[in-house]
This record gives sequence, structure tokens and C-alpha cells, in this order.
Amino acid sequence: MLTIDRPTYDAIVAHARRDHPDEACGVVAGPVGADRPVRFIPMLNAARSPTFYEFDSTDLLRLYREMDDRDEEPAVIYHSHTATEAYPSRTDIAYAGEPGAHYVLVSTRDPVDIEFRSFRISDGAVTEEPVTVIDTAG
Repeated sequence: MLTIDRPTYDAIVAHARRDHPDEACGVVAGPVGADRPVRFIPMLNAARSPTFYEFDSTDLLRLYREMDDRDEEPAVIYHSHTATEAYPSRTDIAYAGEPGAHYVLVSTRDPVDIEFRSFRISDGAVTEEPVTVIDTAG
């Protein structure tokens, strides 16, 4: 199960809406081994495509070095689908290289009714998991 706080959930949805009609992508880092998404990191879709996302390799290397320095790992890897449901495509499954991460997909095909779903992807197997959004005390 993915447990995510409301501000992070809202930030992911806002990023997906902002980048539409192109796919948005990013990471939410968390402490190593904690399975807790904490630090929202929107990334640039280097492909700038409505049907494909790609992290810029320089940005991704910088991000992994930064996470390493902070004892973090990618708790959530997210991207949007602009014209299809929030379910991993064959390409998404093939490129999923973090078996411990939650893969979040947001569909912006309906501008009002946004789909937000989370999956575990390991060795080509896709398992949907429940998402719990918690409000944080401000």
C-alpha cells in the first residue's frame, strides 16, 4: 500500500495537469528502507511527448547522487498518461528498474476526474496497490 500525504499527492496531480498535453514525470524520495515518500522532485520530461516520458540522463544522475548523499531512495516514481487510463504501458513495465518503488500513474485524459493509481512493478509483473492519502497537520 502507498501512503502519501495530501501536499505531495496534490503536487503530483498539479505537475501532471501543468505539463499536459505532454507526460509529466518525477520522483518522491524517502529515507532508505522506510517506504515513506517525503521529498517531491518534479523532473523534466526530456522526450517532451504526450505518449512517452524520459528522465534527462544528466538530471537523473544528479538526482541519484543527491539522494545517495541524503540517505534517500526513490519511494515513488511517477508519470502521467495524457490520453489513456492510469495503468502501466508495456514500455513503462520494460523501463521499471526500481523494484522497491511505488510506480504512480496519473491520467489527465479527463481534466476534471483525474485518475491516481499506484503499482509495484518487478520482473515484468504489475501489481496494483491501494493508495491512502493522509492529511498532515499544518
